[in-house]
Amino acid sequence: MGIRLPGMVLAKALLRRSLLPSAPTANVPKGHFAVYVGDQAQKKRFIVPISYLTNPSFQDLLGQAEEEFGFNHPMGGLTIPCKEDQFLDLTSRLSG
Repeated sequence: MGIRLPGMVLAKALLRRSLLPSAPTANVPKGHFAVYVGDQAQKKRFIVPISYLTNPSFQDLLGQAEEEFGFNHPMGGLTIPCKEDQFLDLTSRLSG
């Protein structure tokens, strides 16, 4: 029996779906995945390393995405419900 991390179920499902031939994976390097961040009117696409999936702060964002969207993301990829500046702050701390 393993430990189930919050948001990991969502991330695994989205990564599996992104491996399908019809998925919008253009310009996503190996070891990365695309996320959409921003308000309802204007979302911006970011490419992030898969290693972020193990970070507790990023997992909190995944949990929020799971609560808000479930497995049905309107952009076709992982949509994270937070402001762009908050996302950039988090990812800058993770990459440094």
